[in-house]
Amino acid sequence: MQRELEIGGRTRTVSVRRSGGGFAVTVDRRTWQVDAARIDRHLLSLVVRDVSPKSDSESGAPDPLGAHEIGIWPGRHAGQLTVALGPQAVTVTMNGQRRGTGALTRGGGGSKDVVAPMPGKIVRLLVKPGDVVHDRQPLVVVEAMKMENALRAGGDGTVAEVRVVEGALVEAGALLVVVR
Repeated sequence: MQRELEIGGRTRTVSVRRSGGGFAVTVDRRTWQVDAARIDRHLLSLVVRDVSPKSDSESGAPDPLGAHEIGIWPGRHAGQLTVALGPQAVTVTMNGQRRGTGALTRGGGGSKDVVAPMPGKIVRLLVKPGDVVHDRQPLVVVEAMKMENALRAGGDGTVAEVRVVEGALVEAGALLVVVR
């Protein structure tokens, strides 16, 4: 299967095919061997190994090698997914449909909803409804996998709603804060 996807605002050509006990995943002509196991409805455990020769231009770029847990859940619009690796999340749009709002948010129609990138516990709320926030400002701290992750605003705006309380347990994809 080969598709053009918009990943974090950048168009990529992605193909996935079965290979051995896993998958060969090619992104813009660079290939990784990926072994995947489903953990729950939204989480996958991946073991990634680079199988492409590196060009001189790629030698300084970080590789997504090793073992990873990623969260995947439907976006707000048809053809969208939110994909999270640790505290970082991006909107992936299939077939060039509608752009997402970027890292750690999902939304459309002017909203910049901050969602949990993985299951965890809310340890600190840093905003309340009515607060004016700026791009990349920390809004909420979630503890997941024994690490605290500050989830940040995906743009300037005003907090319209805070949908969680400190101490709450949340699932991946749970709506936490709405910024307009």
